[in-house]
Amino acid sequence: MSERRDESPQLTHFVGGQPRMVDVSAKAPSARTARAEAWVRLPPESRAALLAGQTPKGDPLSVARLAGLAGSKRTADLIFLCHPIPVTGAEVDVTLKDAGIHITALVKTTAPTGVEMEALTAVTVAALNVYDMLKATSKAIEVSGVRLLSKTGGKSGDYQAAERPPQP
Repeated sequence: MSERRDESPQLTHFVGGQPRMVDVSAKAPSARTARAEAWVRLPPESRAALLAGQTPKGDPLSVARLAGLAGSKRTADLIFLCHPIPVTGAEVDVTLKDAGIHITALVKTTAPTGVEMEALTAVTVAALNVYDMLKATSKAIEVSGVRLLSKTGGKSGDYQAAERPPQP
């Protein structure tokens, strides 16, 4: 009779049912990158205001870009069990497309843990700033499609998300 082993992954952020921050002090720093995306769906009146330059609070795309950069650096303040890591580089792209506003972030570090959360926080904070900047034009603006596109480095290796069409 074979012995059955539990194949489920070990939960590293909980010990004895209690949350903890994982100790990464024994891990060597290494170059890591993460790329994420988010979409902001605009109702026609919000899109028209943006195209006409008649947004009540100013340029939402520029503000979103800056907010995303700041968000990448403040991730550990927002995600409870996330390590504060040095962000050695960050790029946030905010582009108006037919499907809405597409936001991407590429975040880099040389640290003992990854930067996926920093990239995801960057695009989410940028998207929320678009909403804030345009909410006077419509409350029907939607943030969607937040996901990790790729990552490099670390013990788990590289990751590349499957392609999918732009969000509606």
